[in-house]
Amino acid sequence: MATQMVSQDTMQLGITNKERFSANELSALRNDLLQGGLADSREAAELVQVFLIGRGYGVSPQAAMDAVGRVEMAGCALPVLQHELENLALVM
Repeated sequence: MATQMVSQDTMQLGITNKERFSANELSALRNDLLQGGLADSREAAELVQVFLIGRGYGVSPQAAMDAVGRVEMAGCALPVLQHELENLALVM
């Protein structure tokens, strides 16, 4: 049952094997952002930076701020969050 739910989330997000982040990782980040991270754009950008750095990616602080603004305007929709993270992540 849990596998089926993850599969549905994965299909809903359009995640393929080429994607960098799992549906669970994206959902956890989204929840963190919604629980207070988006109240302050600077804190949200830092949260995004920590998320990416923790997975071996680099990210420009200004680019993270810009991406957080776009995610916030989209209501923190998972597809938008995924798109922004994929564009932000710089391989180190």
